[in-house]
Amino acid sequence: MVVQNSADAGDVRVGVQLEPFLHQVGGHLSVMKYDEHTVCKPLVSREQSFYESLPLAMKQFTPQYKGTVTVHLWKDSTGHLSLVANPLKENREPFKVSTESAAVAIWQTLQQTTGSSGSACALAQWPHAQLACTSKESPAKALLRSEPQLNTPDFSLVEDTNRNQVEKKSFNPWGLHCHQAHLTRLCSEYPENKRHRFLLLENVVSEYTHPCVLDLKMGTRQHGDDASEEKKARHMQKCAQSTSACLGVRICGMQVYQTSKKHFLCKDKYYGRKLSVEGFRQALCQFLHNGTHLRRELLEPILRQLQALLSVIRSQSSYRFYSSSLLIIYDGQEAPERAPGSPHPREAPQAAHGSSPDGLTKVDVRMIDFAHTTYKGSWNDHTTYDGPDPGYIFGLENLIRILQDIQEGE
Repeated sequence: MVVQNSADAGDVRVGVQLEPFLHQVGGHLSVMKYDEHTVCKPLVSREQSFYESLPLAMKQFTPQYKGTVTVHLWKDSTGHLSLVANPLKENREPFKVSTESAAVAIWQTLQQTTGSSGSACALAQWPHAQLACTSKESPAKALLRSEPQLNTPDFSLVEDTNRNQVEKKSFNPWGLHCHQAHLTRLCSEYPENKRHRFLLLENVVSEYTHPCVLDLKMGTRQHGDDASEEKKARHMQKCAQSTSACLGVRICGMQVYQTSKKHFLCKDKYYGRKLSVEGFRQALCQFLHNGTHLRRELLEPILRQLQALLSVIRSQSSYRFYSSSLLIIYDGQEAPERAPGSPHPREAPQAAHGSSPDGLTKVDVRMIDFAHTTYKGSWNDHTTYDGPDPGYIFGLENLIRILQDIQEGE
């Protein structure tokens, strides 16, 4: 949807209405869909600097950086709140978001369900989520602190607090949770006409029909060098009580398409924090399982990319990827079987859907979230490190080992 904003007299801007990104499975910052191939997220200077000075060897393992855009709050005639981006100068034709967009419809339903009466900036309560807000924290922080139990007719988590299966829908609710918290924070902490800067990044799932996404928090340390003592202690405790300490990796969220039931099975970061080493291995198996069988053909291409990434990380001296995540992505829609005598994908003019040029099933392995990444010469850093990131390497090595064990049937 193309909208016009005339907050200032004589200042009429044409903008792109941002959609909630329905394939966000982890993190706490809201990721928004800008167009079919582009997402955007709140700009953090350290992360922007990382993308702008990205080593060439790492580019294949990170989303393409597309610049920045200015974003502001906008309320339509019915009172629905959304974010609008002013298009890039080189993008003269703004992307038109259909009013029938599923993401927009879901978000508007959420606002109607939670109520929009009273102040437009009032916190829209999640059903069954008790947000006990202290006087020293904002409603947005209380929302982020809560474990969302999204048991409404329109969206729900797949498991309740007792790990019993409940409603199953065809999208992951985590992105809406983050979007709700972000809008609430913008409303409560900033003037309505405040302009915010967002990063524009490649939508790494745009080529997939039913993107299965695993978000892994990598490394044995999650706090940045600039973290307060309180935040440092909190993150150290989370690592010590999860597989981050013993494996250097923990699950931050995932969605996996169940072909027979045509819905995504979803897990969030709270689930990932509670896993034992064996639980982590079982969760990896679940990520590769479509509800009827284990997708064993995915293991070789995933392992190849992880091993290539490990080689790249080992060559990056001084880099520390604190609190960054690693995405593993594949299509829940399996490629059709090749008929006898038909050309092999590498011999065909164009690889079949779901296949990479080398004939293996298409997968993506991408590093994301670099707000706390540090390296020699990085933005406003006073601490430098020697050699590659040992915690990240430890996590990658364990992840590869466990996937190899699954591949060998152990």
